[in-house]
Amino acid sequence: MTSPAADSPLDVLQRVFGYDAFRGQQAEIVEHVADGGDAVVLMPTGGGKSLCYQIPALLREGTGIVVSPLIALMHDQVEALRAVGVRAAYLNSTQSPGERADVERAYLAGELDLLYVAPERLSSEQTKRFLGGGRIALFAIDEAHCVSQWGHDFRPDYLALSELAERWPDVPRIALTATATEATHAEITQRLELGQARHFVASFDRPNIQYRIVPKRNVRSQLIDFIRAEGEGASGIVYALSRKSVERTAEQLTASGIPALPYHAGLDAAVRAETQSRFLREDGLVIVATIAFGMGIDKPDVRFVAHIDMPKSVEGYYQETGRAGRDGEPSVTWLAYGLQDVIQQRRMIEDSPGDLAHRRRASQHLDAMLALCETVQCRRVNLLRYFGQAAQPCGNCDTCLEPPAIVDGTIPAQKLLSTIVRLERERGQRFGAGQIIDILRGTATARTRQHGHDSLSTWGIGADLGDQSWRGIVRQLLAQGLLASRGEYGVLGLTEASTGVLRGETTVMLRDEPERSPRVRSRRRDSALELEPAALELFEALREWRAGQAREQSVPAYIVFGDATLREIAAARPSDRAGLAGISGIGEKKLDRYGDAVLEVVSAHAALGA
Repeated sequence: MTSPAADSPLDVLQRVFGYDAFRGQQAEIVEHVADGGDAVVLMPTGGGKSLCYQIPALLREGTGIVVSPLIALMHDQVEALRAVGVRAAYLNSTQSPGERADVERAYLAGELDLLYVAPERLSSEQTKRFLGGGRIALFAIDEAHCVSQWGHDFRPDYLALSELAERWPDVPRIALTATATEATHAEITQRLELGQARHFVASFDRPNIQYRIVPKRNVRSQLIDFIRAEGEGASGIVYALSRKSVERTAEQLTASGIPALPYHAGLDAAVRAETQSRFLREDGLVIVATIAFGMGIDKPDVRFVAHIDMPKSVEGYYQETGRAGRDGEPSVTWLAYGLQDVIQQRRMIEDSPGDLAHRRRASQHLDAMLALCETVQCRRVNLLRYFGQAAQPCGNCDTCLEPPAIVDGTIPAQKLLSTIVRLERERGQRFGAGQIIDILRGTATARTRQHGHDSLSTWGIGADLGDQSWRGIVRQLLAQGLLASRGEYGVLGLTEASTGVLRGETTVMLRDEPERSPRVRSRRRDSALELEPAALELFEALREWRAGQAREQSVPAYIVFGDATLREIAAARPSDRAGLAGISGIGEKKLDRYGDAVLEVVSAHAALGA
């Protein structure tokens, strides 16, 4: 589409995208970039980042070039823009030579508003020469945290994007991400040469998301219980660290009557593409995946995200949980973690090929993630503090809704640390948590008999606590820096801070973990259920009509209309185009394309109710 020169950002927002007003800092960002300024934008998932470069691209002369690492999703991103009348296209390796030639011709002829390219393609000299033959309105660098080696998703091809400033010094650039600590933020600025850019940092809070973290016991059974209680019939994502775990979990969910598909990098590319397509287009499907899945997923109605293994960093956790509730509706995130997760990740860090600085950063990331898991304070306060943002207790996370009991754990901690001391000093031995817990509980095994551990003075002094309780204590001491896990086998050792505990100079406060996790009542409600009965029936009729439209066009249903738009139609029951035009999410193009059909559904429903 061509935007009249007199159009203001608000005109474009209303006419093209169908929204009455900008949110948060959107208006300020749009005006700054449209006027030719560079920007670094940190905004949470679902906060409306894409409008911050799409609208300036429509206001400026030329084509907005969007750098995105998400080749598999470019088609749907472009289709969503075309659905509102924006002339958008992409260039990537999935296209035939003829399709690429058509896009290149349209770009050079000035017939595109937005062009999506992958960083790998943009780093080639051939692509840069090609872009130089057209008029560039702006560069938008999406998922900009990928440039940071401090971040959780470093992509080397992003480093070459610093050349954009040298080659096109007069073209504004906007770097956007939903995930950045102060260190990552600084590295984005430095590596992309955005030293003169304005910085816009929105709140990282996602108040519609409820955070829950529980100790692992029988994790797949725990997961099934969670989905049945909170997410049955809803779309969701389950993350696991290994491909084997992904496949086993998907099989177990399916066997339990929960529709689920696996997704990981070891699957054939065609299978992955089909899985992603089904997830975007079907309701109620659960994807069990490694972190290979999800970045840039635009599906707005993901109602839950679950982790059955502890993520490697808070940034990764925040990015992954942010895929829930992009539509702003109440959603739940759930994480189960255990001592073995910590030991396994420590071992992976020690075995990693990176240098000492890399391993130190990875350890810092893991320490912060463990601290989030073990906190007895509000999860959201802890999470936002990691990103440099102060917050008050939210009242909508597990530790707020069911505050954990805190007990004096000094004596159990002394027993455990004393056992480690005796093993090292008396026997010259080091062991992992399992063997030490067997000693504390006085559990006779082939291994304890082999090493004569039943003769230790600490044998059986912790028999009053169960295995799970001792594992919880080990986790918490690791999180508090009172214990260290080292080496290939995760052997436990003392730290400098351990001495104060052994001498009785340091009090150790621990979370009192029950043998079963308490059932946290969710505040999540399906907003559709808040409609009056007649409006709810109309909402379902509109969803059915939308599903038919999506099938005909082979696009995800949300590209036709989002649930929030359909709910507003169902509640307002407009009788003409003027009434429909006032609904959020209905711009000129969608009003022209779908207006009469939507009004027919509303009218038919009214006739049935008469």
